[in-house]
Amino acid sequence: MAKVLLTGFDPFGGSDVNPAWEAVKSFESKAVAGVELVIQMIPTVFHKSIQTLEATIAREKPDIVICVGQAGGRTDITVERVAINVDDARIPDNEGNQPIDVPIYADGPAAYWSTLPIKAIVNNLRKAGIPASVSQTAGTFVCNHLFYGLAHLIATKYPRVRGGFIHIPYLPQQAAQLPNAPSMGVAQVIEALEVAVTTSVSCERDIVMADGQIS
Repeated sequence: MAKVLLTGFDPFGGSDVNPAWEAVKSFESKAVAGVELVIQMIPTVFHKSIQTLEATIAREKPDIVICVGQAGGRTDITVERVAINVDDARIPDNEGNQPIDVPIYADGPAAYWSTLPIKAIVNNLRKAGIPASVSQTAGTFVCNHLFYGLAHLIATKYPRVRGGFIHIPYLPQQAAQLPNAPSMGVAQVIEALEVAVTTSVSCERDIVMADGQIS
């Protein structure tokens, strides 16, 4: 049985809720056939986020890691392709840190690819009636920081682990305070994460599917 670690961030930026954790925490009591699931809340703090993730991987020894974060303003579930080696924070993290133009790892490569079957996940989400796409940027805040940290851990310490990052939209209650902002209900996000988990377990090699961007 494959073991999957799901992570979600705590609230940040003045919000009292983070849709990532609201969805991920439901898997504490939710069964997914053929999968052993473990969950972990991640602090929205540079470096501490990676330290928390590394400690959880060392303790739980998962086969697959899927990190989840909020991408306010996006309209669908976005499966990230690449993590880049830079912190460039537009706002401070939850402990007041605001690194600008700083590498995450000074000796790390410029970028890492996700090792999840990103296009298979998107394809299966669409088949399930859930809006989804491949994303070419995870930003430069703590989400990308954690994604890069995960990829670096896989590359340097845990080569048998596969992992990546998924961004999700605002919840409706957040969007209600942000006129015209897109949102997605937590029940659909939970369904999307279940699809991502089952696809990641069953599909070791990604499919070939046109889902790039022109600009």
